[in-house]
Amino acid sequence: MSAALEKFCGSVFWNDSYLARPDADLPVCFQQTVLVWIPLGFFWILAPWQLLPMCKSRAKKSSVTKLYIIKQVLAALLVLTAVAGLALAFVDAEQGAVPAVQYTNPSLYIATWVMVLLVQDARRFCLRRDSGVLFCFWSLSLLCGILPFQSLVRRALQEPISDLPRFILFFIAYGLQLLLFLVSGLSDIAPETKEIGKKNPEVTASFLSSITFEWYSSMVYKGYRKPLEIEDVWELKDKDKTKALYTAFEKNMKTAMQKARAELEKRKRKKRRQEGGPDHGNSMSKAQSQDILVLEEKQPKKKKKKGDKEDSGPPKDYPKGWLMKTLGKTFQKNLLLAVAFKLVHDALVFVSPQLLKLLIAFVSDEDSFAWQGYLYAILLFLTAVIQSLCLQQHFSLCFQLGINVRASLIAAIYKKSLTMSGATRKESTVGETVNLMSADAQRFMDLANFIHQLWSSPLQIVLSIVFLWAELGPSVLAGIATLLLLLPVNAFLVAKAKTIQERNMKNKDERMKIMTEILNGIKILKLFAWEPSFEKRVNEIRGRELKDLVNFGYLQSVSVFMFTCAPSLVSLASFAVYVLVDENNILDAQKAFTAISLFNVLRFPMATLPMVISSLVQTNVSTERLERYLSGEDLDTSAIHHNPIAGSAVRFSEATFAWEQDGNAAIRDVTLDITPGSLVAVVGTVGSGKSSLVSAMLGEMENIKGHINIQGSLAYVPQQAWIQNATLKDNIIFGSELDEARYQQVLKACALLPDLELLPAGDQTEIGEKGINLSGGQKQRVSLARAVYSNADIYVLDDPLSAVDAHVGKYIFEHVLGPKGLLQKKTRILVTHSISFLPQVDNIVVLTAGAVSEHGSYSTLLANKGAFSQFLNMYGNQEEDVSEENTAAVALAGNEEEADEAVDPCMEEHIEDVVTMTLKREASIHQRRLSRSLSKRSTSFQKKAQEKPPKKGQKLIEKEAVETGRVKFSMYVRYLRAVGWCFTFWIIMGYIAQYVAYIGSNLWLSDWTDDSVRYQNQTYPTQLRDLRIGVFGVLGVSQAIFLLFATVLSARGTMQASQVMHQQLLSNILRAPMSFFDTTPIGRIVNRFAKDIFTVDETIPTSFRSWISCFMGIISTLIVICLATPFFAVVIVPLSIFYYFVLRFYISTSRQLRRLDSVTRSPIYSHFGETVSGLSVIRAYGHQERFLKQNEVTMDINQKSVYSWIVSNRWLAIRLEFVGSLVVFFSALLAVIAKGTLEGGIVGLSVSSALNVTQTLNWLVRTSSELETNIVAVERVHEYMTVKNEAPWVTKNRPPRGWPSRGEIQFIDYKVRYRPELDLVLQGITCNIGSTEKVGVVGRTGAGKSSLTNCLFRVLEAAGGKIIIDDVDIATIGLHDLRNNLTIIPQDPVLFTGTLRMNLDPFDQYSDEEIWKALELAHLKTYVQGLPERLLHLVSEAGENLSVGQRQLVCLARALLRKAKILILDEATAAVDLETDHLIQTTIRSAFADCTVLTIAHRLHTIMDSNRVMVLHAGRIVEFDSPEELLMKQGFFSAMAKDAGITAAETTAL
Repeated sequence: MSAALEKFCGSVFWNDSYLARPDADLPVCFQQTVLVWIPLGFFWILAPWQLLPMCKSRAKKSSVTKLYIIKQVLAALLVLTAVAGLALAFVDAEQGAVPAVQYTNPSLYIATWVMVLLVQDARRFCLRRDSGVLFCFWSLSLLCGILPFQSLVRRALQEPISDLPRFILFFIAYGLQLLLFLVSGLSDIAPETKEIGKKNPEVTASFLSSITFEWYSSMVYKGYRKPLEIEDVWELKDKDKTKALYTAFEKNMKTAMQKARAELEKRKRKKRRQEGGPDHGNSMSKAQSQDILVLEEKQPKKKKKKGDKEDSGPPKDYPKGWLMKTLGKTFQKNLLLAVAFKLVHDALVFVSPQLLKLLIAFVSDEDSFAWQGYLYAILLFLTAVIQSLCLQQHFSLCFQLGINVRASLIAAIYKKSLTMSGATRKESTVGETVNLMSADAQRFMDLANFIHQLWSSPLQIVLSIVFLWAELGPSVLAGIATLLLLLPVNAFLVAKAKTIQERNMKNKDERMKIMTEILNGIKILKLFAWEPSFEKRVNEIRGRELKDLVNFGYLQSVSVFMFTCAPSLVSLASFAVYVLVDENNILDAQKAFTAISLFNVLRFPMATLPMVISSLVQTNVSTERLERYLSGEDLDTSAIHHNPIAGSAVRFSEATFAWEQDGNAAIRDVTLDITPGSLVAVVGTVGSGKSSLVSAMLGEMENIKGHINIQGSLAYVPQQAWIQNATLKDNIIFGSELDEARYQQVLKACALLPDLELLPAGDQTEIGEKGINLSGGQKQRVSLARAVYSNADIYVLDDPLSAVDAHVGKYIFEHVLGPKGLLQKKTRILVTHSISFLPQVDNIVVLTAGAVSEHGSYSTLLANKGAFSQFLNMYGNQEEDVSEENTAAVALAGNEEEADEAVDPCMEEHIEDVVTMTLKREASIHQRRLSRSLSKRSTSFQKKAQEKPPKKGQKLIEKEAVETGRVKFSMYVRYLRAVGWCFTFWIIMGYIAQYVAYIGSNLWLSDWTDDSVRYQNQTYPTQLRDLRIGVFGVLGVSQAIFLLFATVLSARGTMQASQVMHQQLLSNILRAPMSFFDTTPIGRIVNRFAKDIFTVDETIPTSFRSWISCFMGIISTLIVICLATPFFAVVIVPLSIFYYFVLRFYISTSRQLRRLDSVTRSPIYSHFGETVSGLSVIRAYGHQERFLKQNEVTMDINQKSVYSWIVSNRWLAIRLEFVGSLVVFFSALLAVIAKGTLEGGIVGLSVSSALNVTQTLNWLVRTSSELETNIVAVERVHEYMTVKNEAPWVTKNRPPRGWPSRGEIQFIDYKVRYRPELDLVLQGITCNIGSTEKVGVVGRTGAGKSSLTNCLFRVLEAAGGKIIIDDVDIATIGLHDLRNNLTIIPQDPVLFTGTLRMNLDPFDQYSDEEIWKALELAHLKTYVQGLPERLLHLVSEAGENLSVGQRQLVCLARALLRKAKILILDEATAAVDLETDHLIQTTIRSAFADCTVLTIAHRLHTIMDSNRVMVLHAGRIVEFDSPEELLMKQGFFSAMAKDAGITAAETTAL
């Protein structure tokens, strides 16, 4: 081979003697062949692919830029140099024979440079116009060219140049290549792609800029100058957008799912064969039902469904194993690329220790040549740089994979939720599905980040062991055995920690449940003065939680102790065994430090492998849940036909529907024909299937037989209004085109104009989640307006008038639904409870138990004397002229009362919903003052009322403060103060001691290795050997012990901090005034107790610990390097300045991106929750596509902030690893320079430490930014620790015992306002209420009725005047003294989780007899006696397991137990059926006969028998007298009575 090459060049190809001298050089032939062909070979293998865009691209070329011209000119010049070289060869050939190489190389070059011209032109078809292949080719070519370059220069300096033309040509060509190299590093952006580049510079960035993430620098700089907003974050690439990802995912999912379904069928068949013959009945029925389902060809998807619902056997089978396959297939390109990068990186990881070995050998060897040392130093630097570039590309791909997997999963879940069948929907609650999105999709994301460790870790472990074996032989096994021994110990600790964590999660959940209840029912707690009892309950749970926490902390410190021990123990074991096994084994620097750096390599895969595996196990659980959910059945709407049938809008044909496939039919054999344009009322008792009829029309139910034919589009108004978190206008327009005239018409018809005047921003007011800042009536009217605006053909209205005032209902019926309303030409199906409108409808359908019992017009049905006339009889007199309000009032139509009192009226079917609504309402008492009635009289008052509100609710909910900028240093101090200064000092001392021991053991090792030089060719003294091993061991163990000391202390200290902070937060929140809860959403307070306290408990301690150890680790490494080569100190300064700047720039950007991530993430979940709760509405209107789009948009916004954050991490890592590589380079270089003065040991120490520092530098930044992000929690908790408190609970001034004994109340010119900036609500009230007097308080919405109760309990403090009860001014005593001695039966019956007894008597003040007595009076005794646990019966959250009426009675029993002299009754009849209402009224009359009773009434009937009635209007008393007197006077009261259909004659009847 070499002979042929020598003939080819005409000179020697290789000779070792060339290298064995100080001024080594390579033979010319070698330079002309190998060094030229390596880059050219690389180029020709890869370049042809670069021409593909030219052949297949349909796009037109982008325009010519200056940069492009420069590149082409330089390449053309290169062609010329090559031509000149060829010409020279021909010229020389005339003088004599020329070696072949002189012809071939220029010819090769001509072809290559022409190819370069072509490639550069072809790139104009691409967005990224410069080519990575070219860039790598230039780099290679320049690297290989350095060697001929230096030999030519050296030769020219020694003797005159022999071949001047070629000499000059070489340098010209080299210069041109250098220029091309520099130019190709710049991004070449065509003018037409400038815009794209602005949106996302990544697409147009050059190759160099991409691998170093340089294109991101402008973002980092921007983030440093000002806090980033979401608008500043760059757009995603098209292929990373949710839509693109999901399309690919869905395609693969369908094929995989089909296969999985087929498998499932096989499994089922097999199972059926096994079950075989008729076992016992149950399994038979199961098999049969399956057979039937399999036969149902109509719905192929149904096959999955298994047996009867009631069958409580194993969980349902579902298609398995398709999800991972789908993900793998969808993202295979990403996975393969990442594998390639990781392989290169892993290979290079093992090159560094070998180079280190060579370097130590070089330093130890007197006779080695200087150039070798420099070569090693440069190679170390290059390996480090390439390694870090590969690793960062790999990580970048992994994290992208993570977010893309998450995006596809969330999109899939969202899409599934829109098409899911009712039965599948029942299987998982809204909370669980949101969990699938947040927790399970997140798990996949976390796993994807490290999925490659599954193959890379074992690979690295195997390679390390192979290399270590080469160094130390079998003694390595001792080290590895130590590592393996540590694994089970670690596994045990992890398992233990897991049980503690699980126990703790339970405690946490329990604590959060109580906290949520406390906050939801805070008003009740305050009115009853129950805060201390609940505070005690929370603190008990918190105590258990902290005990677990500190144990967890100890466990953690033990495992950290093991982990720190590991490296020193492992090296100790290996070295000791190595030295002891054989006399001749002497530990020298090469062996020791190569081994140590290999052990360091081993640590990482050994630590990550178990983590990845456990993460894989967790993800398996998630996979199962997702597969089950995503393979669930879809809604089957095959029973809803859309055939044109003349003269029929909706036709039911023997329709039988059930809620579940095998459940009982909810509507049976309904055959109905509804003509177009008619108004049909559906009536029936509670539970007769009215809502089910509606659901069946919407296709939400499972069809059993028959079908429904619907012609035209639907609009649907559900019984519980579903309001989106958007502006009022958006809620009404609901994605249609805006037609201003029609919009105004709709607002007017739905009686929304007066409400708009009250809302702070009119129809642009943002409505909170679930319509929190609207009253029930307003929500219902918005929901109706949405339907009216949608201009559909058929209107399905599920009891839309129940939540509004009687007169508003009448107005809406006239203007919207009735024969003269907006919808007169449309088909309207109206489910209603209210009888007053029935005479005006075209047709009435009466339902009983799910079947139509009769239908026809009002008059026909009355004549029939059937179910319908009984229904009418139930509600009193039947005369046609009954005033509508009266019937409405009686017929539970409820009224739209004051907003803070609005409880949605009795719901048909789902009683529990009332509760949740009530609770939500309670949660937002700030709806207060927003709703109003539509009284058309007294416009002057109306004006007054309208002037106030806009100032009022303007900014109801203060926007949550998002911290920007750096976290204040005082926060760290505040946290450390909570830990305690003594603790802090000793913790830090422990860490310092640990690192002193660490440096000591390293120096000792380097000294030990130098023995091999000292005792060369002599026997090594045994006692010295034992001393070396002993001291090394002691230093290793002592560093671990110091660390254990520090971590155990920190576990104690941080627990103390958690305790202090939670205690202060809790007691302060419970003492905050009611106004605080009005203006702060509950979620925000709960968040402080959940997320922020969690951060203080668990995240901050770990962050602090890892920060300290990283910081110490870096300091100690730098100290070691400086000890070896003092000159290194000079290099530290510029490096640390660079490091600091990168850090500062990065941290501000990263922190803001993290915040943006969390801010943009919650809309995804809340939008999802909203979608799930409004599913039937969305489906009825057919808006699924629009919601899918919206989900994609919200997802992309979050994706881009996460993506940006990921890139910012890579940007940082590359820069820091570059600093690390420089540290390695300089430590090696200085060692080479100071060769004569250094021992091998110290060099090994300094370079191996330097090799380790890169990772630590990275970690330091990570932990710093993590710490900064987390310490914000301290800030947020502190913000709520400093909330202004209400008046003290108990003051020195105590009221006399037994006060109030008479129960006289005096108001003296009493004024009050809700918040300092608002107007007065009560404008100077003066009145006396005598002992045991019964007073009714009435007034229109917003007159100040409920403010009156709030004042008596000092929920609102006086703005002027005073209230005197039994000669005590209530403002002078403590709040608890006051509240304990008054009783209130609140409007919303709020109950707490716990026993029934706890709900009646949280302080255990009363005996059981007294409690039973109270229950008896409250008509609950028989019910409670029937319960298995009686008084200890557990009340579920918000009292869900009691009916609304029962809850109201429990509240009555509470009042009876207290038996104070003054009772305030905030009339709560809106949520109670007439019977319970009657019970409560009679009980109050008898039991509280000797008390002063104030009744705040919404229905005049209840107060017609009181001694006196107080009529409030606009915060003043306008009338105060007995009801009879007031009815005679033609005043406010008589007008209201007339409205309610009460005449003087009737009062006696009541």
